[in-house]
Amino acid sequence: MHPELLTRVLSLLPQEAGRPELAHFHAMLRDYPQRGGKGIRSALLLASARAHGARPGTPAWEGALWLAAGLELFQNWVLIHDDIEDDSEERRGQPALHRLHGVPLAINAGDALHAYMWAAVHRAGVPGGMEEFLAMIHRTAEGQHLDLSWVESGEWALTGADYLEMVRLKTAHYTVVVPLRLGALAAGHTPDERLTPAGLKLGAAFQIRDDVLNLLGDAAQYGKEIGGDLLEGKRTLIVLHWLETAPADQKALFLNQMARPRADKDAGAIARIHRWLLESGSVAHAQAHADAEAREGLALLEEALADAPDPQAARELVDTVRGLATREA
Repeated sequence: MHPELLTRVLSLLPQEAGRPELAHFHAMLRDYPQRGGKGIRSALLLASARAHGARPGTPAWEGALWLAAGLELFQNWVLIHDDIEDDSEERRGQPALHRLHGVPLAINAGDALHAYMWAAVHRAGVPGGMEEFLAMIHRTAEGQHLDLSWVESGEWALTGADYLEMVRLKTAHYTVVVPLRLGALAAGHTPDERLTPAGLKLGAAFQIRDDVLNLLGDAAQYGKEIGGDLLEGKRTLIVLHWLETAPADQKALFLNQMARPRADKDAGAIARIHRWLLESGSVAHAQAHADAEAREGLALLEEALADAPDPQAARELVDTVRGLATREA
């Protein structure tokens, strides 16, 4: 997160407490925001605001900054809840909040950050900003429900189309679609309707890349545990493609392990599955699909920004999104 945004986020959070328990609570609220992260979503929002004509030092830019702070708060409260729902061990190279403080306290901290997110949106005062945040929360929750319900029911009879529907809801809206639209709104423009299909494709490309990195990325750069998606039983394009042609014995071992809670999974079996996935053509298949989604999304984005008020900033935005959708770390 950019230092200026972190300062804004922290300025919204309580700092003084008359009881040690509340001082502990306030420290929990600051934990995830202060861990860092790439700040991808807020960066896209601000880049979109610049492309649509917002200038630093103006009321439009001030509104964009508060919306960006709200987006960072959204990201952090969602991650707290997501880590609990996925039974994750780590977040940004450190133990997940519920591992440090227990599930009830972590849920409560996430709920509180949700409320402070709305304080940032209110401070922005951007017409249409609240509606965009509401739509973002609705779509993200729908995608998270698909993801969690498949895990809960043990459902593996899924297709690549099922996966893409889930990630477009769960990831694409809050990662790309809404940041692009909020930037336009902050600058006083009605968002071009092509920003939505562009963002859906680019967000899907981003998530597929993330799934690939979870299998073969560098833990220090990635910020999450390598192989964590297997331990959490995540449905990814890689795994669903591999299951279509996996040998019967490998598929049986995989389904046996995925039916177990994380704590009961066999480390040796998971390591074998990890190796099988890397040795198959499924990673290359997923990367090729991400490339296609990125190309189509970038073409739509360039069309949407063809008449942007700041052409140079628009080109920089496209370059930023291109790096996001084709990232290697």
